[in-house]
Amino acid sequence: MHRHGYKGRKFGRETDQRRALIKGLADSLVLHESIETTLPKAKEIVPYVERLITKAKKGDLHNRRQIIASLQTLEAAHKLVDDIAPKLKGRVSGHLRIERTDSRRGDNAQLARVSFVDDLKTAPVAKKAEKPAAEKKPADMPAAKKKETK
Repeated sequence: MHRHGYKGRKFGRETDQRRALIKGLADSLVLHESIETTLPKAKEIVPYVERLITKAKKGDLHNRRQIIASLQTLEAAHKLVDDIAPKLKGRVSGHLRIERTDSRRGDNAQLARVSFVDDLKTAPVAKKAEKPAAEKKPADMPAAKKKETK
């Protein structure tokens, strides 16, 4: 059988099991910000999560709902949109990295660590600017206007 035109890896699973596996790995990656898995699974999950990050950067309701459908838990979806995506605004693509680690002891499978390129703990989160105390108006300002108009 030829291999032309077949995208993706099967991992020896049926479609629904494979989809659940990828969702679970993506969910763990978002929640823990780094996971260790086999190399083929790591290579399969990186483009999946990259697309989710791109949607999270847009942050509108439609994209948020698509992210919720693509991850297993609501907590991970909200963390991706609200916490992680604002920290990755400076980067257009290439948010994740794959580093090969040891071989697994039982079956000698090549393991790999998938993590974010940017350090998410030190990256600043955009916050709303508050007005300085000098710009705030005093509380008795309306009373002063009334005295001037008489």
